[in-house]
Amino acid sequence: MKACKFVVDESTNESMLICSAVRLMESLDLTSAAGQLLNETIQAQNKEFKTGMSTLLFLVGAWSDAILECLQQNVPISAIVSVMSEGLDSCCEKVRCLQISVHDVNKELCSSSVRPSASESKASHIPCGSSLNHQIFLYFQKDISPSEELVPRNSYFPQEADYNFNKGLVWPLASFGSVASFVRSVDDRSTPVISGSGVSASICKQKKLTHSRYFSPVAKSHVSSHLGDSQVYLSGQSAYTCECYGLGHLAMALSHGSQPSMKLLQSIVAYQHERAECSGSSQFSIAEIATCCLPGLPESYSCVCPGFITLVSPEQATVIKHLQDKSLWIVLMDGDLTEQYRHLGFTKPRNVKTILEYPSLQEGGSRASWLSNMLDILISLEVNLVLVKGNVCENLMERCIANNILVISSVTQNVLSAFGEVTGAQPVTYLTQLNASCLGSRVRVELWKGCDERAMELGQLVPVRIKVQGIPLLTAVLTTTVASRMHLIEDQFWTFVYRLHHALKDEKVFLGGGAVEFLCLSHSQMLAEKCLKLAGKNTVKEFHSPQLAASLSEYKAVVLQALATGWNQYLSVVMCNAAKAASEYEARTLIDHHLQKAADCGSPSAYVLKEFRRGGMFRGCSIPFTDSEEGVKVYDNVTAKMEAWRRALDLVLLVLQTDAEIIIGPRRSQLLNSRSSSEFMFL
Repeated sequence: MKACKFVVDESTNESMLICSAVRLMESLDLTSAAGQLLNETIQAQNKEFKTGMSTLLFLVGAWSDAILECLQQNVPISAIVSVMSEGLDSCCEKVRCLQISVHDVNKELCSSSVRPSASESKASHIPCGSSLNHQIFLYFQKDISPSEELVPRNSYFPQEADYNFNKGLVWPLASFGSVASFVRSVDDRSTPVISGSGVSASICKQKKLTHSRYFSPVAKSHVSSHLGDSQVYLSGQSAYTCECYGLGHLAMALSHGSQPSMKLLQSIVAYQHERAECSGSSQFSIAEIATCCLPGLPESYSCVCPGFITLVSPEQATVIKHLQDKSLWIVLMDGDLTEQYRHLGFTKPRNVKTILEYPSLQEGGSRASWLSNMLDILISLEVNLVLVKGNVCENLMERCIANNILVISSVTQNVLSAFGEVTGAQPVTYLTQLNASCLGSRVRVELWKGCDERAMELGQLVPVRIKVQGIPLLTAVLTTTVASRMHLIEDQFWTFVYRLHHALKDEKVFLGGGAVEFLCLSHSQMLAEKCLKLAGKNTVKEFHSPQLAASLSEYKAVVLQALATGWNQYLSVVMCNAAKAASEYEARTLIDHHLQKAADCGSPSAYVLKEFRRGGMFRGCSIPFTDSEEGVKVYDNVTAKMEAWRRALDLVLLVLQTDAEIIIGPRRSQLLNSRSSSEFMFL
């Protein structure tokens, strides 16, 4: 149901808050073979897609129950396996008509994004018209009181590789506090407004530069001196077309209503689009995103910031204060920084027998010598910063701190690659390989500052920021005052990031809100009815023995109806989660009603498209709404969803066939002839 749950350890009474199938499987003590197979299947889905695990887990249960019903009616296992597989393949083929290209979704979402809400329609009118020709500017400015009226002027946005974000943060949750948001359309017919905490002030029209990327009309007032470092941009500093902004709307449609994570992702999309226009790189790159979790801060502190943000010890923070405002030399290491570390694939020389690898280790001679050699290398090359992919020797870390050298461990590969690309640093496996040509330059470090411009210290850890001009890396800072929610927030953020990533990779998305599953349900039932007509039966009969089994068409009807039962259960849960039904009974009734209407329509796929377009049954809104509000349209990933279906069915059929193999044995006949045989079901 995607509700937060506490998993409790009965032996220690410790609990963990989880809200995903992956965390649930990690928290359970799985001792059975089937449980371990389920865990491995969910982990594989998570590793490849980061989404679809809850769907997989649910369908495993639903189809297991459905197959059990087939076994109760004496349907042979071979028929269950073949018909179930064929039925799912047929469903996957049928729902191709519900795939929409990302380009078309962008157009649709953009054209609807310029429509004013009911509360704003009286203050200003932004025509829909040819909305793709509009350009929208969004920027947040701090410390503007509601009484300050702004007047338009032309302003120059500095042309910098990192858009002057070194001091300004991408703050998508800017609505917390004294923040005014400025939304402007370049179209001459529209009337821009300044909207903030109850602010609505019209701005006089003025000639606009429509083909400049760096000059644009912005607000001017007696507080214009505050612009610059105090500005916090959501969309970058130059205009971007609605089609790009539609990518932000696509992120919202794929997030299924989670506002904080969705706004962070929209900020990343806008920033990366600005870089893509200048550098010609990919419009959305998942490799240029990192996260930093800061428990103890309000969730309004969550933001996106260029550069690399991580947590260090207070001792390392003193080194950062010493290195602040200095241009540093950086070293990148793609392994561990320990004496015993050997790279993957390392083999010792042949014909050499090792008597004792570290002869003076007990006296500390060898270790002291290694520490001194490593430190001498760093000092001789004037290295100030070392980023290590793996672990770092604690003794070496202490010596580096004493010599004002900052060493940070457990740095991901994408972060190392980003710094290597911009600074020119070449990763090394061992410090003995280090020379001047491997070093990177122009790196700066500082203590990370929150929205109140104060450096943060969170218990035993201090957040710091490592930056360099032009780095493509963005760090999403995730905050919460509830420590148990930290994993939940991080998982949710990465799920939304990967949903957008897979949507752009597939170049298409599914209609969401249960539309695809509804068509699968309708199609499965239609196939079952066809099989019954072929067999000349009106109802599904019970088969009392394999010897008296009916035709293959009747077998198919039973199995396909079982497949449809799984879709029906899934769809009813989706409707309950989206607040479209108060109970499972009400959901089933509503589903049956729409199935009948789809059948009367003659084309279930056309009916689904019609319902989705008008925001009817498949509005799929996961945030509260009233009946008078238009439902929020949501979309799903294509490959991830279909792979979750296939993995769920493959797992169920694998366990089913394995059980059949195990139960068959020499005592089968003896058990069949015993008095208690009626209590058993033999596969």
